[in-house]
Amino acid sequence: MAREKQPEAAAEAEGTPERSYREQLDYLNPIAQPLASRKLTRKLYKCIRKAAKHKQIRRGVKEVQKFINKGEKGITVLAGDTLPIDVYCHIPIMCEDRSLPYAYVPSKSDLGAAAGSKRPTCVIMIKPHEEYQETYDECLEEVGALPLPL
Repeated sequence: MAREKQPEAAAEAEGTPERSYREQLDYLNPIAQPLASRKLTRKLYKCIRKAAKHKQIRRGVKEVQKFINKGEKGITVLAGDTLPIDVYCHIPIMCEDRSLPYAYVPSKSDLGAAAGSKRPTCVIMIKPHEEYQETYDECLEEVGALPLPL
C-alpha cells in the first residue's frame, strides 16, 4: 500500500504549478518591509545561487544571527511568509543597528531552493565574493535603495 501512494504523491507535487509572485504576496507577514520587487527578487535569487555555488552564504536564523553579531558584512534576505514571526523578527533590528542592507522576498521555499536546499529557509546572508561581485553590487545598490520601515 505504501508503495502505491508514493508515486501518486510525487506526481501531485510535480503537477502543482509554482505560485506566482502576486499569489505569494497574499501570504506575507505584516512585518515584511522592505519587500523586494519582482525584478529584485529574481536578482537576489540569482545572486544566492551564485553565492551558494562558492559557499558564500549563511543560512538559517541561528547562523545568520551569529555572524551578524561577529560583524560579518553582507546582504540579508528574509522570507516574508515565515510564521510565527517571533522566530526571526529580531534580525532586521540587528541589521539596522549594524547598517547592513536587508530585504524581504515573498517565499521561504523559493529562498531555500535558490540556496540549493530542498528545505525552506527563512533567512540567508549573502557574503561578497569576487566571482559574482557585479551581481552582488547590483543587488546591494537596489536593496540599499529600498525604503526602511518606520
